[in-house]
Amino acid sequence: MVLQIFKASKGASEKKSSAVAGVVAFQGAGRVAWTGQDTASLTRNGFVGNPVGFRCVKMIAEAAAAVGLVLSDAERRYEAHPMLGLLARPNGAQGRADLLEALFGQLLLSGDGYLEAAGLDEAGLPQELFVLRSDRMRVVPGADGWPVAYEYAVGGKKHRFDMRGEVKPVLHVKLFHPADDHYGLSPMAAAQKAMDVHNSASAWSKALLDNAARPSGAIVYKGADGMGSMAEDQYDRLVDEMESHHQGARNAGRPMLLEGGLDWKPMGFSPSDMEFQKTKESAAREIALAFGVPPMLLGLPGDAAYANYAEANRAFYRQTVLPLVGKLCGALGNWLSDYYGEVLSLKADLDSVPALSVERESQWRRVANAGFLTDAEKRAMLGLPATADE
Repeated sequence: MVLQIFKASKGASEKKSSAVAGVVAFQGAGRVAWTGQDTASLTRNGFVGNPVGFRCVKMIAEAAAAVGLVLSDAERRYEAHPMLGLLARPNGAQGRADLLEALFGQLLLSGDGYLEAAGLDEAGLPQELFVLRSDRMRVVPGADGWPVAYEYAVGGKKHRFDMRGEVKPVLHVKLFHPADDHYGLSPMAAAQKAMDVHNSASAWSKALLDNAARPSGAIVYKGADGMGSMAEDQYDRLVDEMESHHQGARNAGRPMLLEGGLDWKPMGFSPSDMEFQKTKESAAREIALAFGVPPMLLGLPGDAAYANYAEANRAFYRQTVLPLVGKLCGALGNWLSDYYGEVLSLKADLDSVPALSVERESQWRRVANAGFLTDAEKRAMLGLPATADE
């Protein structure tokens, strides 16, 4: 459609000309629209709607949940303990891996993870653990700024967890946020702009496949009388024919029959159009960078920071998975220790991580062959507690 504006003297009204008059098109950059920083928007656009974000969260959460856990005190490692039994079967619908995967997923999506201790028995020990959705939880700060309660809203109803007792009904694990006292900053929020660029590039590619996204050429009309305008009925007929016979994926490649006075001028892609794929790949690498996943593990081209896949996988565990597991284990061990009345330590079992098997084997061999170390020093270096008779 073409719009011509005639401006006469002061007070003259605007006037539309015929739809078949000459065309002048102006293109300009609009205002940038970014995804909101709320958890719902980030989850919808960065996890559900973005394959790179989905895979990053899935990889980290599954890998972290699969790491074995070791419970110990100052003297020994426990093979059996009520806390280990609770973590092995936290509730009737989930096992340990399911619960921890959901908790790690909430941390990565929102920066906050919440765990509820439910079903207290006569001794005050929790019988079940549940992951609470972080987008439904609200911190209630007290006069001194510290949380005195947490408010969980579901379907118009709110449940309040009082945090002023000796044992806390809710564990709140949060990632570091320099500008917020109560909520964490998620990798998803840091990768927001890269995800928007990646999603926009995918949408552009989809539009290109469906309907060319922009004209692949121009139809130029030159009338016999030298006029460059078509009659209105001719224009409408041409538009209808283009929409019904030459637009959409099902009409791709169909030849176009041009009548007298119509000429086809093909248009190629500009250099900026050809950069779309590179822009998309660059955005994908930025998303992986924000989550701490080596792009090589995601199959992204253009990354050769690691010599091989095994080295990238080892770096993934050392730099991303294990720090996250250690953060959760420290908070979870302290929280549950208050219920059991013992000073217990919950740590990751590094020997259960296949990616670190070569590294751990080398460390065990070096420590075992160090004759100048006592057995107690060797056990401490390997992360083992002192034996009971020492």
